[in-house]
Amino acid sequence: MDRELALEFVRVTEAAAIASGRWMGKGEKNLADQAAVDAMRTAFDSVNINGKVVIGEGEMDEAPMLYIGEAVGGGGLDVDIAVDPLEGTNLIAKGLPGAIAVLAIASRGGLLHAPDMYMDKIVVGPKAAGKVNINASVTENLKVVANALERKVEDVTVVILDRPRHESIIAEARKAGARIKLITDGDVSPAINVCIEGTGVHMMIGIGGAPEGVIAAAAVKCLGGDMQGILRPENDQEIARAKTMGISDVHKVLTLDDLVKGDDAFFAATAITQGDLLNGVRYFGGGARTHSIVMRYKTGTVRFVDAIHKFERKSMAIKRA
Repeated sequence: MDRELALEFVRVTEAAAIASGRWMGKGEKNLADQAAVDAMRTAFDSVNINGKVVIGEGEMDEAPMLYIGEAVGGGGLDVDIAVDPLEGTNLIAKGLPGAIAVLAIASRGGLLHAPDMYMDKIVVGPKAAGKVNINASVTENLKVVANALERKVEDVTVVILDRPRHESIIAEARKAGARIKLITDGDVSPAINVCIEGTGVHMMIGIGGAPEGVIAAAAVKCLGGDMQGILRPENDQEIARAKTMGISDVHKVLTLDDLVKGDDAFFAATAITQGDLLNGVRYFGGGARTHSIVMRYKTGTVRFVDAIHKFERKSMAIKRA
């Protein structure tokens, strides 16, 4: 994929963020999500790709837009697309930090077609890449990360979703002496933060959504970090669903290269509400300011995009077109 596409992908996430950001704190997570979906789908029409949604809003009969299998883009290179127009619907509904509009793109066949089920995950940054093991204990992995960072376990901060299913790993992390950052929703942003020095977090563990795991994996790969995942189906139907999507062994440890294949991958995200790494959408009379990140694995380039949007000029341009 051409590097020039990076800015086009950012425009897609910016559109979703600006549209959904209007709903911050209004308690309407479904309306906020729909606004993001509509804007993202429209923005894709101007991107020169022949995209196929492999991770999206659901099956064709469940989602009117950005459904799995939908073709998007204005024509061009064949690519797979994974999207989450609003990652953190509860966060935006309550006006809490961490909501983002996000997408991952790879060459056709490059993204795992992850079924909508749970995935056990571990994410670490570049210095600990290749050294952790998702099947090892929390304590063992914390020691590995601490050694890789040349610090004590007490100096390591681990991110965990605050869920009853994580009570045991939270307890073990505390017993090991690590600092813990519990989050209420959305584990894509923390996965990015783990891989960037200075954000104050060093490992992410726990069970979250498998589709979000693939999107996060694209960012982790671009940033030189490491990630492992294991699907956690809850019934026979979910096992069958995984097999129909090409995953024959649902208990396999999925490496970063299983989740995102090859070296032609992009990741883009725009903050909707304030985050540790990116500033949320800020509106002013007649426009808005957005803060985004876009990455390309092939070159290792990471760009932060601070953009001012003038709505009146954009409306005039659309009318002229």
